[in-house]
Amino acid sequence: MSAPTRQVIAERAGTAPGQQEVGSKRWLNRTVSGAGLTSALGDFCYETTTVILPGFFAVLGLPAALLGIIEGIADAVASFTKMAAGYIADKLGHRKLLVLVGYGLTPIGQALIALAAGWPLLLTGRLVSWFGKGLRGPLRDAIVAQAISAQTRGRAFGFHRAMDTVGAVVGPLLGVALLGWAQTLYRNDQAAPFRLVFWLTVVPGGMAVAAFLTMVKDPAHTPNPALKFFPALRELPLRFKRYLGAVGLFGIGDFSHTLLILAATQLLTPSMGMVRAAQVAGLFYVLRNIVQAGASYPTGALADRFGSVPVLIIGYILGALAAALTALAFWLGSDSVVFLGAIFFIAGLYMAVQEALEAVITADLVSSDKLGMSYGALGTVNGTAKFVSSSLVGVLWTTVSPMSAFGLAALFMSAGTAALTRLRKDR
Repeated sequence: MSAPTRQVIAERAGTAPGQQEVGSKRWLNRTVSGAGLTSALGDFCYETTTVILPGFFAVLGLPAALLGIIEGIADAVASFTKMAAGYIADKLGHRKLLVLVGYGLTPIGQALIALAAGWPLLLTGRLVSWFGKGLRGPLRDAIVAQAISAQTRGRAFGFHRAMDTVGAVVGPLLGVALLGWAQTLYRNDQAAPFRLVFWLTVVPGGMAVAAFLTMVKDPAHTPNPALKFFPALRELPLRFKRYLGAVGLFGIGDFSHTLLILAATQLLTPSMGMVRAAQVAGLFYVLRNIVQAGASYPTGALADRFGSVPVLIIGYILGALAAALTALAFWLGSDSVVFLGAIFFIAGLYMAVQEALEAVITADLVSSDKLGMSYGALGTVNGTAKFVSSSLVGVLWTTVSPMSAFGLAALFMSAGTAALTRLRKDR
């Protein structure tokens, strides 16, 4: 095989020349395994905080509205950091170092939250953690995409998202258990048990940094010091820009599933009471994460066999269905555990498809030298759309009705599905 031919094959696979042969033989290599373990530990770290942070706000006497504002600001910071991180990595060629910095910022943010006595340090800690999340996400995905062949990207990203979600399942469950244990140690200080759990989450955060440092190898990536931000954006393929449009349109309806937990709590409260309803809603969320973890790898395998776009379309349809069924639940005033559990089950399925395959399709549509920036653009579009969606659903829920809020979300998701279907037909 000639050198030019090897170059073409490597570019199509999203790998550097000379790496295609290795990636095609073994998709579950050291880099993919290391990235998966790192993500599981990273999610364990900050998802534990996510599940107990509302209680910490309560014991500090801070209003719930302030939590929403802080989470919204943190999400926005993470979204725009992704674009900047992708650009800097493509320009300087230092992806692994930036990913390590990103993972290192998460335990630092946890420590700041543990020290907080009011909202300023809570905001600072959350911003530091989410800045790190935005910094590492697109660059880690670019490294994984180039560590394997194009024919096995679905399985590799499915495995990675499954590991990521395992951390999101185990972290909250263990966090709640640790909080109960810590309350037996500090009976006269309501805030102390929360602080202890925050400090304990620093341990898996540090382990995530160590795992990525020792296990992940960044494929050859040539710096491009002449790369300019806005010209590089304009040079991204037209088909990729249209794909981002479909992703963004779907994302405007893709509300945060914290609102889905709130919906289940509100619907179950008349029959169960507030505390019991909140517990059951929390278990629904764990069910969603378990389904997502279990479905991620099979989703990737199906995409490798039948194509990523058709499988993602099915995932988008499931997302619209979950939103529509939530609107129906409010219309019926349903307090059926089975019906509400089915909504969370469907939500877990569509999240597995979405998180695994949006990244795969991105790697299929752009050249390897622009992967960092492309993943940054995908993350920014997703994050911005989700912020808009959650705000829109929240406002409509308060001013009109929850049924109209989730109904509109379903319409936007359906529109994004239609745009993605048209993109496939025009291929």
